[in-house]
Amino acid sequence: MAQILVVDDEIGIRELLSEILTDEGHDVRTAENAAAAREARDAARPDLVLLDIWMPDTDGITLLKEWSAGGQLTMPVIMMSGHGTIDTAVEATRIGAMEFLEKPIGMQKLMAAVGRALERGRRRVVAGLSLAAFPRSAPLKDLKKRLEQMAAKSRALLLRSGVGGIVELAARTLHPPGKAWIDLAASPEPLSLEMLGAASGGILYCEDLARLTRLQQKNALFALDRLERYNLHLVVGSGSDYQSLVQQGWDEAGLRRLSEVWLALPTLADLKDEVPDIASHLLVQLAESGESPLRRFNSGALNALRQHAWAGGYGELKSAIRSLALAALGEEIDGEEVGRLLFPDAAAESGLPPEVMDLPLREAREMFERVYFEHHLRIDGGNMTRLAEKTGLERTHLYRKLKDLGLRGGKGEE
Repeated sequence: MAQILVVDDEIGIRELLSEILTDEGHDVRTAENAAAAREARDAARPDLVLLDIWMPDTDGITLLKEWSAGGQLTMPVIMMSGHGTIDTAVEATRIGAMEFLEKPIGMQKLMAAVGRALERGRRRVVAGLSLAAFPRSAPLKDLKKRLEQMAAKSRALLLRSGVGGIVELAARTLHPPGKAWIDLAASPEPLSLEMLGAASGGILYCEDLARLTRLQQKNALFALDRLERYNLHLVVGSGSDYQSLVQQGWDEAGLRRLSEVWLALPTLADLKDEVPDIASHLLVQLAESGESPLRRFNSGALNALRQHAWAGGYGELKSAIRSLALAALGEEIDGEEVGRLLFPDAAAESGLPPEVMDLPLREAREMFERVYFEHHLRIDGGNMTRLAEKTGLERTHLYRKLKDLGLRGGKGEE
């Protein structure tokens, strides 16, 4: 028995499909529009969605794109339409739909499509997070557009990135749903023509050229010569200059070819305001893929994540989110939990010196208050509302206290 969500604005179609699928032993839920579909999908985590294209609030193609970009296309989707065109069907399958059915749908055709989709869904791998998940972020939206423009004209793309880059997040943006994703740094054997053929339409990826062994370097150049033939894209990152890579054994002529088309990427330090949104999406993906229970960040946690330097880049952020999700004792992750993970030595580093006991009471109290407020400002990312709640101080009094101690407040002060 599978859990199936039927999304259609026509009540007659919803009831008919629900009755047929229920008689076949499936557990069926229905939704009359995109808003109800989002809610039902998040609540039930269905094994399959039958999704109508034409709906009054948000059309099915847009909803499919939304799920795909946010890492929520963890289930197979069958699109339905009474006014479908070939272009619409192609667009739906490109985004990630597994089938496209025209209304009216015959029972035999319906059950065959449902059977195929459920079987493929059992083998489905959750796609990684991409820039498509952040349509409201101007820098990420612009970066996505540049990447897509360049990939449309060049099958090989070098992403130049300093420490703290977002190479994987950028590369995933060019990864078609359901197609191969081959990490060259994880391959211990030579690439073959058969392997390239099996990966047709997919991405060959490397986060950092400097990390590849001699064999893996040869694999990258072997694939570079055959990208057009096998309908592949090669997306590689590098934080090293040309001479450094040559000294590490890279073939100069091959390296020049790899570097013909390149794009400089921002670091997470450049994208400070985007970090909370990226972190939230990563947290959702962990739950969707079954790697962790359902979790959410509160505002204090998001502020703490935003303030962190992320010297290890996107990889460090992913690792931190996974650690927080697995270690959390409740559904909500707060700023203190983030602080314990990111600043394990903070208590020791900010502890009061032994000589504090020899100070007059007034000076000792002032020293303690400074350490106390510095600690909570750091944990909550400067969020004055959270700080006022924790300290039990009225905000006007709190601002005055911070000013007297020579400390700068957070967002509220700004």
